[in-house]
Amino acid sequence: MSLDNIHKLKLDLGDKAYDIIIGSGVLDHAGSYLKQLLKRPRTVIITDENVASVQLPRLEASLKVENIEFETLILPAGEPTKSFSQLEYLLGKLLEMRLERSDMIIAFGGGVIGDLAGFAASIYLRGIDFIQIPTTLLAQVDSSVGGKTGINSSWGKNLIGAFHQPRLVLCDVLCLETLEPRHVISGYAEAVKYAFINDREFFNDLDQNIGDLNHIDLKVRCAFRSKIILKSCAAKANIVSQDEKEKNLRALLNLGHTFGHALEAELGYSDRLYHGEAVALGTEIAFALSQHLGFSSEKDSLLVKAHHQKAGLRSANEFSFDAQKLIHHMQRDKKMSDGQITFVLSRGIGKAFLYSGVDMSDIETILNRFFKI
Repeated sequence: MSLDNIHKLKLDLGDKAYDIIIGSGVLDHAGSYLKQLLKRPRTVIITDENVASVQLPRLEASLKVENIEFETLILPAGEPTKSFSQLEYLLGKLLEMRLERSDMIIAFGGGVIGDLAGFAASIYLRGIDFIQIPTTLLAQVDSSVGGKTGINSSWGKNLIGAFHQPRLVLCDVLCLETLEPRHVISGYAEAVKYAFINDREFFNDLDQNIGDLNHIDLKVRCAFRSKIILKSCAAKANIVSQDEKEKNLRALLNLGHTFGHALEAELGYSDRLYHGEAVALGTEIAFALSQHLGFSSEKDSLLVKAHHQKAGLRSANEFSFDAQKLIHHMQRDKKMSDGQITFVLSRGIGKAFLYSGVDMSDIETILNRFFKI
């Protein structure tokens, strides 16, 4: 398939800098991009059952064209795969294959595969290279960029991991064509997040054109999706280049995540609530808390909620949660410092900031408003 409207960004991290390639048909040329990075023509593809059934032949064909040898490891699909047991299995297979330090892994899938394969790459032989080929909108706009890798544990989500930057990120919007609409809409929550953080103009554009996300015309929806991936990756690259390991500025990217992770944990990381859906609800809670504390207006909270509804995201009215149980999950958050949680709050759409002086009674008040038992 020919390449269409290809965009290239560079995430500038000195000797760890890498390109992010975005467009239609990128996957069919993955071998050509990869060949430029390989020290020898050999790689291992790590993917899941869902991606393997619909996308793997395209990737394998592109590698064969460039005479790149490869082996493929296919893991179960779903959040439970981000586990110690799957990490151990994966590392054992890589050792069995005798993958060398100069070789490279391809993380081919959504956020779960990207996080797990990236973490495996960071610790296998004390660290080998990998590239990200994200196949979901959520991974394309967010998790594949920036080098965060990790697994979940019984203590919480992403508490075990490492910063390990990929050598390349390839985003093919045609991969999104095999996703259910709910998966696309869930991923969209991570894109509009960037608008809520620091780009009111981006929000206005999204709010006006949200109908194009799942437009009936292929060219229209691919163009819109490419635009939001490009905009999101550019925003994230700008922040990560200034703060790779989340000492300050990068923490803004966690808007909605502290609350969202608590919701996911309470539901056992199940399909009842996808990650992006949880982040969207978490963002609404963050704006409500900001309003409650006097930082932002009711108008902004309503705009956020209304936009999520237009996009087709889940409503808080669909769920019942115990506030104390959610707070318990939040207190295990990796962003705890000196016994306090650092929240991403807002002074209005496009004006996010970090704040660690929130009283738990205020959090309980807001959670009880959202989730009436």
